[in-house]
Amino acid sequence: MGTCPTMLCMTPAPIKSAITPEILNQIAIRVGTILSVADVPNSDNLVQLRVSFGDHERTIVAGMKHERANPREIESRQALFVVNLEPRKMRGIVSEGMLFDIGYGDALQPVLAVPESPVPDGIRAG
Repeated sequence: MGTCPTMLCMTPAPIKSAITPEILNQIAIRVGTILSVADVPNSDNLVQLRVSFGDHERTIVAGMKHERANPREIESRQALFVVNLEPRKMRGIVSEGMLFDIGYGDALQPVLAVPESPVPDGIRAG
């Protein structure tokens, strides 16, 4: 085999145990537009995202401060979010979901999971 660019070379992680379609259907993944990105006080890694889901907005805390030179570069971008996680307080801020990114779990520079073209905020993925 030939060589490949460093960013594209990796050994995929083992696939997790099989789940039923019913379990998969319990996960609510929605498209949202990132309205703003702000630093979380007293945190070296966390940022606070304000995200529009069409009929409402949510605060989502993400550990991405060191993943980008300027975390605010994702403002106005659409991305995928898990929206039915239990709210979780992180450094005093309640996070109402999770940014669905690609690469972090495999120790790669994470990238946003985004729609191919603009879609309405709040639309379901899956």
